[in-house]
Amino acid sequence: MDKLVITRPDDWHLHLRDDALLASVLPYTCARFSRAVVMPNLDPPITTVAQAAEYRQRILAARPAGSSFTPLMTLYLTDDTSAGEIRKAAAAEFVVGVKYYPAGATTLSAAGVTAIEKVYPALDAMQAADVPLLVHGEATDPTVDVFDRERAFIDQALAPLAQKFPQLRIVFEHITTADAVEFVLAARRGIAATITPQHILLNRNALFAQGLQPHHYCLPVLKRERHRRRVLEAATGGSERFFLGTDSAPHATADKQSACGCAGIFSAHAAIELYAEAFAEAGRLDRLEPFASHHGADFYRLPRNQENITLTKNPWTVSRTLKFGQHDLTPFRAGAEVAWRLEGNDD
Repeated sequence: MDKLVITRPDDWHLHLRDDALLASVLPYTCARFSRAVVMPNLDPPITTVAQAAEYRQRILAARPAGSSFTPLMTLYLTDDTSAGEIRKAAAAEFVVGVKYYPAGATTLSAAGVTAIEKVYPALDAMQAADVPLLVHGEATDPTVDVFDRERAFIDQALAPLAQKFPQLRIVFEHITTADAVEFVLAARRGIAATITPQHILLNRNALFAQGLQPHHYCLPVLKRERHRRRVLEAATGGSERFFLGTDSAPHATADKQSACGCAGIFSAHAAIELYAEAFAEAGRLDRLEPFASHHGADFYRLPRNQENITLTKNPWTVSRTLKFGQHDLTPFRAGAEVAWRLEGNDD
């Protein structure tokens, strides 16, 4: 198959940053996706509906001329998030979920949850109001091996949480392991997961190919080949519990190539094309559309998009750097080819 027409997809996990940085990266998402769930881990974080409304306006103002892209906003869950703020979120049509970062788990997560018991009142309110919880699923105990943090989080936090709040809808974000796949498949109704392009295209060898590769460093970190294969099987397997979430996370090249480089991979410039590569590898291009365009909308109880996009098997070379405000960023697959092209896109 050299040409594929699918319903315009949505990105159910995206980092956009703010101000000039936002304006630099947003056009790549607008070219490919109709909607995106925007992460709230700014500095300071987006913890209230009022802050989310202001951030949403900045995103709308930064859209390219003629774009109809719709940002779907989230709140940052903290130890102090009140049930009242959750009820405000439920009443705001533009807020679609609340993000749970274990404190210290990833970029700009210092304000995250220090102990899950502290947010039980907020979770009770979310369950009552049917507001989804979006989970960064990694244990933060420093004694847990970095490659085991997702599995440890399932056992120590996520499974008990899903049991204690049986009506709470939960998205297990950017899953990376066979353990996560099996948990989601066996879980009760209302539990789903997003999958990134990097976690189905790369294994952890990519971190060390011909030297240390900082632009392949993300959290959760890349895993063994057997995990990559299992997550790819989940993405392409047709289950409505799995859907597209790029976790595209822009950082200045200098911040990635430093003594303490930032975690995050920028993929928005070629996101749907990279997924097409992975699905073609699996021989499942016919299942890209439901994964990218249907399952997420259905989970969030939003209408499916009506517009189509066209992908062609037409290799193109990714720029080595892209503008990022006053800085440069190094995109995923920088200087190398992507096998599929979004028709009508000139990036």
